[in-house]
Amino acid sequence: MSYPTTNQRQPKVLRVIFLSFIALIITSASATLGALTALLSPLKPEQPQNSSMVLNSLWRDRFRFRLSRPVNILVMGIDPPLPNQEEDGAIFGGRSDSMILVNFNPSDRHLNLLSIPRDTEVFIPGMGVGKINEANYWGGASLATEVVADTLNKVQINRYVRVSTGAFKELVNLLGGVEVFVPYPMSYRDNTQQLEIDLSPGWQTIDGDQADHFARFRSDAYGDIGRIQRQQALMEAIRERLQSPDVLRRIPQIIRVMLKYVDTNLDFEEMLTLVKFGLNLEPQQVRMVMLPGRDMGGYTSYWVVDDAARDRIMAQYFRVDSTGFVLPGPMERSGYQELSKRIKIAVQNASGNPQAAERVADYLFKQGFNNVYVVPGLPYTMRSTQIIVQGGDLGSAELLQEHIGFGTVRASSTGAINSDFTIRVGDDWQQRF
Repeated sequence: MSYPTTNQRQPKVLRVIFLSFIALIITSASATLGALTALLSPLKPEQPQNSSMVLNSLWRDRFRFRLSRPVNILVMGIDPPLPNQEEDGAIFGGRSDSMILVNFNPSDRHLNLLSIPRDTEVFIPGMGVGKINEANYWGGASLATEVVADTLNKVQINRYVRVSTGAFKELVNLLGGVEVFVPYPMSYRDNTQQLEIDLSPGWQTIDGDQADHFARFRSDAYGDIGRIQRQQALMEAIRERLQSPDVLRRIPQIIRVMLKYVDTNLDFEEMLTLVKFGLNLEPQQVRMVMLPGRDMGGYTSYWVVDDAARDRIMAQYFRVDSTGFVLPGPMERSGYQELSKRIKIAVQNASGNPQAAERVADYLFKQGFNNVYVVPGLPYTMRSTQIIVQGGDLGSAELLQEHIGFGTVRASSTGAINSDFTIRVGDDWQQRF
């Protein structure tokens, strides 16, 4: 993959392909990514048997770009402009409502995503100590990129993508809504932002406005951290929706919509290279973690980074040590030889047996894990147990998996917020107990 030194304007009909891809980057569904590339192809298969298979074949035949080294892209969702900014076209000049560092890693064929809380305490050059979401407001994408790199051990950030908030709502509407589980009543009103949130608990299909409310709600005990967790749940819901064949016909409309909502310094060749890399990824090859830290509370409510945990995540997922040195080779999956008995393990029932979580928690306690607790179960059952890597420590998660003898490791921050790991007990638990 090459990085040009000059900005080159690309034809809009080509450039917009990756704009849509970036909006969907976290959902990464092969059939949809294939559809994006097929829009450029003048070839039409005569008798398509399977849309995903045909589109994937078209991609491989038409484009030869290959990702040869890791690439880091900063993706920012930008707050709506103030009323006096709208006429100035400053839709990308607000604070960053969400911030994700995305790592495309060809060495181990994974897409790694690090969610950065918007209230993270940082030093902003020329401004002093502030919140990381202010960097784009004060200095645009350049300053935001500099601040994120400084905060994350001088990691190299190759490109940026800024998405205005309207894109997310329109995307969900174009997909026909997405299905999510609302864990509790969400009610909030802010007259200054003209924002009113009113969501009832339970499983439901939500539209674009409701999805925006679900993602932005912060009036609970977890504040911005709970918000990041819900954003990741929405990412998974969108990925599921993208598996539906009827979404493919909406791709041209999605492309037209995304054009006005995305700003990026990626060029066309880079877009195609990243699209091709994402084309063949499976869901388990997408790993999502959150920048670890603690909420200081108070009026300013800063998120203070846990330096040691950050260093571990940057080394494991982004292959950068605490000094900024790029580590050779793929991710080191096992960071420890022995599993610590002090880890915080939340156990959540997702099986047909109402006593499953208690049984697993009791087993762990008897094995010497004295920081184990049961959290409210899921409203549905799962066939397979999942070990959610809430704290980002994949090495310890694999050791935990070996210890209990079942379950699959999943890098995601959708478990119990204060845990290191959340074990979602599926119906396969009975094979072990």
